[in-house]
Amino acid sequence: MEVCRTVAELRAWRRAAGDVGFFPTMGALHAGHRDLVERAVRDSEAVCVSIFVNPTQFGPHEDYRTYPRDEEADLRLLAGVGAAAAFVPSVEEMHPPGDQTRVVPGTIASRLEGAARPGHFTGVATVVTKLFEIVRPTRAYFGQKDFQQLRVIQTIVRDLAMDVRIVPCATVRDGDGLALSSRNAYLSADERRRALCLSRGLFAARDAFAAGERDPARLRRIVEGIASEAGRLEYVSVADPMTLAELDAPAESAVISLACRVGRARLIDNVLLGMDLADLS
Repeated sequence: MEVCRTVAELRAWRRAAGDVGFFPTMGALHAGHRDLVERAVRDSEAVCVSIFVNPTQFGPHEDYRTYPRDEEADLRLLAGVGAAAAFVPSVEEMHPPGDQTRVVPGTIASRLEGAARPGHFTGVATVVTKLFEIVRPTRAYFGQKDFQQLRVIQTIVRDLAMDVRIVPCATVRDGDGLALSSRNAYLSADERRRALCLSRGLFAARDAFAAGERDPARLRRIVEGIASEAGRLEYVSVADPMTLAELDAPAESAVISLACRVGRARLIDNVLLGMDLADLS
């Protein structure tokens, strides 16, 4: 596996790489990341994974400086699953002194995480657009766990006519249902036990929907009644899966998403109702 630390090095690798699958990450890789890389390897002639903790998507009081980092372990994992290249740029390489250009996404980015974390999706949209320009992938892989991020990136690709196919990938969970996340490393044993209430609440609402419940308010209350035992809920949303606008009337498809503070970890999760992830492809 080739490790590239500059744009010039990555572009030199890219010229000979052929059909490229790309997976942008912030490192601290876990089994969920591994599954996405393995899928990309199956689909592609060559796979590039970026590792970059992007400061412009963190707010002033968020965990940029303490975000988990283990480059050596990350590179071992990527080499072990067949990635052809790892792009590991410095902050200065991605955001050189004086850089001013930003990609500002539209309304879909203003809700939920966008409302809770002002500026977050501008940082995400800018760095992903830049990575697409550097890597020039055929396909790029994004996980369902960050559902709003997935929809924001899909919208940007559509609106800017980017020549890349976005491949949505299902959330990877531990056997007990907890969605895998780099921030799970922050959890104590007791906090992790309580965090299971997040997926339990979402699954309970999914079961209710399968049994015929369509009222968004009742679905929201089902989630809140269980997930609130995990910690401090920031939001529970029952929204249109395409626009992320909150539903106020029964609908035949929805995404239920939440954010919760569990100890010092801020965890997000979601489930799709009435549709498959493939419907977003």
